Amino acid sequence: MKDEGKPVDPKREELGKLIEEAVAQFPDRQNGRLILPDFSNTEIAFKYKSDADLRRALWLFRMMNKPWLVALGATLAVWAVRLRVPFAERLIKNTVFRQFCGGTSLEETSRTIERLYRYQVQTILDYGAEGKETEEEFEKTMRETVRALKFAASHESVPVVSSKISGLARNELLEKVQGREPEDEALRAELAAVEKRLDTICNMAAEQGVAVFFDAEESWYQDTINMLVNKMMSKYNRERAVVYNTFQLYRTDQLDYLKESFERAQQEGYILGAKLVRGAYMDKERERAKRLGYPSPIHPNKEATDRDYNEALTFCVEHYAEMASANASHNEESNRLQAELIAEKGIVKNHPHLNFCQLYGMSDHLTFNLAQAGYNVAKYVPYGPVRDVLPYLVRRAEENTSVTGDMSRELALIQKEAKRRKLG
Repeated sequence: MKDEGKPVDPKREELGKLIEEAVAQFPDRQNGRLILPDFSNTEIAFKYKSDADLRRALWLFRMMNKPWLVALGATLAVWAVRLRVPFAERLIKNTVFRQFCGGTSLEETSRTIERLYRYQVQTILDYGAEGKETEEEFEKTMRETVRALKFAASHESVPVVSSKISGLARNELLEKVQGREPEDEALRAELAAVEKRLDTICNMAAEQGVAVFFDAEESWYQDTINMLVNKMMSKYNRERAVVYNTFQLYRTDQLDYLKESFERAQQEGYILGAKLVRGAYMDKERERAKRLGYPSPIHPNKEATDRDYNEALTFCVEHYAEMASANASHNEESNRLQAELIAEKGIVKNHPHLNFCQLYGMSDHLTFNLAQAGYNVAKYVPYGPVRDVLPYLVRRAEENTSVTGDMSRELALIQKEAKRRKLG
């Protein structure tokens, strides 16, 4: 009850305003309980999709829920594009490409970026080139990445550009080096050219006020990627997190490597940038380890992977003042865990060192509900000519099929929203 007859104490009034501001910043508790995003809310998750978009997604995920059809379609798509079969690229562009990619060019992708940002979702641009083999192709990828960084600098909705080092260097070179400075003069020269491309990209990111994520890749040349990215972090992460390395927590050694990377950054005086993922090459890694007779680098089961991932996530939040991280996960438990940790520690929700991101075309129930609740969240949006991003699209289709089984989570959520909208 308000005491209208008493004079107002200016200090008390100022304190009251400060408390109100704090409550506005941290609206995560109600009657002592944490208030977290509701990931079951499909109305928020799919608000950005028209009825036609939702019907198209429903049809596509029904098709992708049939493993035999995905396997057949992926094989046919690769051959059809390679042989330049008439209408093949157009068919792919209007189906799976439309679901998982922003556009064939930066200009075309702008529409996707603007659409996402209307719902407080940012964009991580990813030029979908990988597995290239010639110096000309590597230079083209570098130029396109630099162009993306300049584009990002002029759009507040694009804080990050992603890059894959296999699009800037030969896989054979990366494997031969495998984290060591090569003795062979020709290899040294080739590696120096790769490092120069990376430096061009990272220097542009630093100049433009944008960050750059470098993806993790296969274990047999990941040490080389780590060596190169660590050099870039040491050079460019002195004042802010410009460069991020990626840690695949389905590997048995990555939790320890994350902690080692943090200690190295502390000792050398730079900010560690860490993007956390579970991983994307599990079957390939296990098959190669079995074929060549060495211990598999992959955890034996999902429970072990989840344990390491969530421990890594907790480590990043606990050290958020000294390092920057991106929780790049489609796992509800891991996204909820980060939201809980942020609330429990009283950290502002949109702290620049604590981020969430998911792939475009997947896990909208996470992305849009996190954005609605005020967290830093972005969609990972690949773009580029259909033939260049086809390997990425094949992985997306196969991953969705193998991970989710008979009734994928994506399909179930889309069906739920279609029923809510009475789309039939």
